[in-house]
Amino acid sequence: MVVEVWVWAAVLGVIVVMLAADLFAHRRAHVVGVREAAAWSAVWVALGAGFGGIVWWVWGGEFAAQYFAGYLIEKSLAVDNVFVFTIIFGYFAVPREHQHRVLFYGVLGALVFRAAFIAAGSVLIASFAWILYVFGAFLVATGVRLARHRDETVDPGRSLVLRLFRRFVPVTADYHGSKFLVRQGGRWVATPLLAVLVLIEVTDIVFAVDSIPAIFAVTQETFLVFTSNAFAILGLRAMYFLLADLVHRFVYLKLGLALVLVWVGVKMLLLDLVKIPTVVSLAVVAVLLAAAVTASWLRTRGAAGERAKDAPGELVPPSGQRDT
Repeated sequence: MVVEVWVWAAVLGVIVVMLAADLFAHRRAHVVGVREAAAWSAVWVALGAGFGGIVWWVWGGEFAAQYFAGYLIEKSLAVDNVFVFTIIFGYFAVPREHQHRVLFYGVLGALVFRAAFIAAGSVLIASFAWILYVFGAFLVATGVRLARHRDETVDPGRSLVLRLFRRFVPVTADYHGSKFLVRQGGRWVATPLLAVLVLIEVTDIVFAVDSIPAIFAVTQETFLVFTSNAFAILGLRAMYFLLADLVHRFVYLKLGLALVLVWVGVKMLLLDLVKIPTVVSLAVVAVLLAAAVTASWLRTRGAAGERAKDAPGELVPPSGQRDT
């Protein structure tokens, strides 16, 4: 696959323009409703799918299938990020009107870190072909661990990153609008919103350790790895606001994600023995995710109405924890 420099520049230009448009549309702090989140989700999905169509037109069906496989894997793993974001925002009682600002900068940082990870992964694969087997074994082990501990929840209060942040960075007790830093007593101090941003950035780095090797399992083309990752991540903010109040219904999603990781890990381990067509791999991933989502909704359909009555439109902090 030959990709000219100007193509890379054009893709990066589109990403920058879309980020600027998103920032302009949300320049005023406000609560992002489901309708607005759904509209933006449609925009991001259309952008990702449209780019896949361009890949198909320019480079052919095989590369397009690789792109869509990577996009679907990253998009599905991003839902797991939503689980963690919900817990973090609930723990810190982050006002809903300021959550988009945190996620915007979180996604911006995620794109930078993931680009670095992808570049490093490409160099490793080009230099050491056997690293693919390491990635495969890692994905299988990660999938098994995720399946075994799928019912465990994250406790931000026990985070080493948060403890270190509070130890070395002075933090105000209260929020100051959407500001990350304020001046108090002649010095700059962080607000709880900056602590939340740091936790979200670290969380995404941890998730990238799983998702980047998973995409390398379906394609080793650096351009496709980056673009499938980038276009999936761009819609993460809208996905959060669309799904935040519904995460309790995805009870089997982590099991589905675990099976996806095991599948792509096994595919990578068998790379030299069995050549699994990309279309088959894409179909398996889609079936696993569809089955997990369908089973989750069927399992929780009775509890959906009761939860809606208890707290319509509100995020519920885990175990009542609120801290700044």
